[in-house]
Amino acid sequence: MGTYLDNAATSYPKPDIVIDTISEFMKNIGATAGRGAYKSAIAADRLIFDCRNNICKLFNGKDPSKVIFTYNITDSLNVLINGILNSGDHVITSSLEHNSVWRPLKILERDKHVEISQVPCTSEGITNPEDVENLIKGNTKLIVFTHASNVLGTIQPIREIGALAKKHKIPFLIDSAQTAGAYPIDVQRDNIDILAFTGHKSLFGPTGTGGFLLNCDINIRPLKSGGTGEDSKNPYQPNFCPNKFEAGTLNVSGIVGLGEGIKYISNLGVEKIRSREDKIIEYALKKLEEIPGIHIYGPKDPQKIVGVISFNIKNMSGEEIAFKLDQEYDVMIRVGFHCAPTAHKVMGTYEIGAMRIGIGYFNTKQDIDILIDALKNIVKSYKL
Repeated sequence: MGTYLDNAATSYPKPDIVIDTISEFMKNIGATAGRGAYKSAIAADRLIFDCRNNICKLFNGKDPSKVIFTYNITDSLNVLINGILNSGDHVITSSLEHNSVWRPLKILERDKHVEISQVPCTSEGITNPEDVENLIKGNTKLIVFTHASNVLGTIQPIREIGALAKKHKIPFLIDSAQTAGAYPIDVQRDNIDILAFTGHKSLFGPTGTGGFLLNCDINIRPLKSGGTGEDSKNPYQPNFCPNKFEAGTLNVSGIVGLGEGIKYISNLGVEKIRSREDKIIEYALKKLEEIPGIHIYGPKDPQKIVGVISFNIKNMSGEEIAFKLDQEYDVMIRVGFHCAPTAHKVMGTYEIGAMRIGIGYFNTKQDIDILIDALKNIVKSYKL
């Protein structure tokens, strides 16, 4: 399927074991979880628990029951932001947030007068933790930060920010959409109170999977209520995890696939994945510099970014380039604003957007060479 360089949106390809396990489940088990005492329902229960347990191990959580499944990280962030903040509260966030954080916050600002403070950063997306502490007020009830920008790729100093949050007894929520599975995360070491994750990116799961891991005892209002399979006579949503947040039938087949993705990552080791991707990122940064008129955004240091590189080419339309890459060279990249307008304000591309490549574990140097050759040909054709 051509040259796929949009792993920051969704990873492709998935490991064969993920696809095969989903198919096997659908063919031979197929039951929902938590709703029956027959053999296939118990098998589904076991698979769901195994996935919770392995996620807990991957991120060094303490309690598998505090791994909550949702349908994507946007779902998780909406549950958490709306379940923590109240009218008149103050929240601190980065200047690089995806709309999955920014829009819920702006709606709360409009509807419940929640006050938002954005932490300044450099044009490369580098944040000073001291600037976070300077924004803390008496009514600060949440600090929510992206772990790495989906536009600049810049890795944020979450461990230091988390230490400041702990010092001031403020919950610290991390959006790990670009890092979970591709960069080491330890909720204890990194001072993370709540880790939101998505399944379909570097965790190698299917779309429609995600969740959050609770590493604190904060009271969070559930966003939904409904069937849970336990405590069914209770007219109110149960107050224990994970049932408190998991109303309705889970995406069991998706979670089974996510579970295999987690096993695949755990067997490889996140450090090995990071090391492999580092080499491709470094190679891509070097080769992109060969393109006439290119402007690469963010730190040009693979140690400071995940596999996200955004760029523009002087006096050329990003949309037209991306179209040509797809139609003429079978190369797939992303172009536009990447659901993160605040990041584009930081990097000075709010009016024009940017092209973006998303490097994943299965990308190779050959993929980068194909992209570079295609870009050179397109640039050359523009100048003829």
